[in-house]
Amino acid sequence: MIIGIPKEVKDRENRVSVTPEAVKQLVISGHKVRVELDAGLGSGFSNSEYEQAGAKIVSTGRAWQVELVVKVKEPLPTEYLYLADQMVFTFFHLAGVDRKLTEELLKKKTTAIAYETLEDIYGNLPILAPMSAVAGNMASLMGSYYLARYNQGKGMQLGQVLGKSYGKVVILGNGVVGQHAARVAQGMGANVYLGSQNLLRLGQFKENMLPDLNVFVSTEEMISLHIKDADLVIGAVLCRGAKAPKLITEEMVMSMEAGSVLVDVSIDQGGCIETSRPTSHSDPVYIKHEVLHYCVTNMPGAYPKTSTMALSKASLPYIQKVAAEGVAGLVADSGLLKSINTFAGKLTSRSVAEDLKMMSQFQEL
Repeated sequence: MIIGIPKEVKDRENRVSVTPEAVKQLVISGHKVRVELDAGLGSGFSNSEYEQAGAKIVSTGRAWQVELVVKVKEPLPTEYLYLADQMVFTFFHLAGVDRKLTEELLKKKTTAIAYETLEDIYGNLPILAPMSAVAGNMASLMGSYYLARYNQGKGMQLGQVLGKSYGKVVILGNGVVGQHAARVAQGMGANVYLGSQNLLRLGQFKENMLPDLNVFVSTEEMISLHIKDADLVIGAVLCRGAKAPKLITEEMVMSMEAGSVLVDVSIDQGGCIETSRPTSHSDPVYIKHEVLHYCVTNMPGAYPKTSTMALSKASLPYIQKVAAEGVAGLVADSGLLKSINTFAGKLTSRSVAEDLKMMSQFQEL
């Protein structure tokens, strides 16, 4: 199969979908790989490294004129003209963006294979997980950075000073993002409160990983109580393939102290905070109700070397499978079947169809 690796065009998105080593493995398997000129430079991989791995360095158009396009982020409007009756394997997050991309995918009869809804045999999300881990680590770091007074934050440092802990961090969601955010925040020395509706999983995480962690059931009442005096609140809620629920209302945000920080990692799926809106690495924060909001939609792009290596390692087995067996290989596996969001001009993800109010174009595979 001919596989294309385009250069990412999203704001300050320096990741690339596969490393030269992954390209080498694809070529060994008998596939032809086209890599767009300079696609890997932002992650520290040169054109010559890809050529040595067996890839052909090509123009943008040639990278898209293939049977299987492998990207990092969803196609942007400037890339819509390249969409065709082909397979595109990337993070789509269709439920969290406007419906224009979905409409384009349907019009072009593109097979959209989404990293974020692909499941392994255990029901886990193996390609989303490493990027969630990077984003979780970043959430606490970015929150701490914007709490600085020169960033218009309240001036509370998250950490210990002579044995006393300062700063309250509230995290909603006990998945990969929430757990990594909790580890980093507690490692700084802050007072960390982790809320979840999964009491069993929450208890296991506390017992096995962070015994000193404060935990609570994330009901509306408890969330409202905890964020009033929180310095940093991290939204880490995930509903697979669907829009994130709005767990933090605008009224709750208004109750927070001036200069507090909100980091909405769920923004890819629409955000879990009513006052959230997508931001970029070039313009990452805005202030509403005197509270700083950090809602960057491609957080792991800030650390492209680590993110690319982790993403490539996680996705390579599935790229190999798609390249070898096509859509048929995905359809034959119940977990992998969930990764197909559009096919032959039809929406095949019920959750996306419901969230975008496009059920008339839904068809189950």
